[in-house]
Amino acid sequence: MSPLWESGLNPAIIAGFLKHLAAMSAKNVDSFEFCQQQQQLVGQTAVAEFARLSAELAATSGMLDWTITGGRHSSGVPQLSLKVGGQISLVCQRCLSPMSHLLSSESTLLLGKDEADADEVEARIEDESLDVIAGSASMDLMVLLEDEALLALPLSPKHAECPGDLPTAGAEKAESPFAVLKKLR
Repeated sequence: MSPLWESGLNPAIIAGFLKHLAAMSAKNVDSFEFCQQQQQLVGQTAVAEFARLSAELAATSGMLDWTITGGRHSSGVPQLSLKVGGQISLVCQRCLSPMSHLLSSESTLLLGKDEADADEVEARIEDESLDVIAGSASMDLMVLLEDEALLALPLSPKHAECPGDLPTAGAEKAESPFAVLKKLR
């Protein structure tokens, strides 16, 4: 079998394929090794690749920028720092039309060896701003990033001023229907 570069394929296609393979392998990592070696992954992923997130959006166009950094918490526990951000399209809950929203979230996840260890670490740390999860030898980082993006979504997204709304400044206040009844006396 001849090497890929001797196959007669365009070198740009081969480079793109190898870059894609590298990105695919970067999605599943040994979370403990990743933290121990203080590794960092930086990337950009199409919003459409996140199925659960896409189901919550008005449109799946756009990209999310992300960074995952491994390290150790001051208590010695392995930790992952996640950052995810990008422009997404949500449905305004007032007018039901699409609206642009800047998603931006950062969090730190501490890693336990298993669920029981994660519970123990959480009780020992006593810091409500930190979440503790069970680490694994094959952790899908894209799932963590999608979870982070989902948690950063507003509960009830609304335009500051919906398109088509009439300006309310200077408008006369409508007479109360009860005021009409008061006049009947």
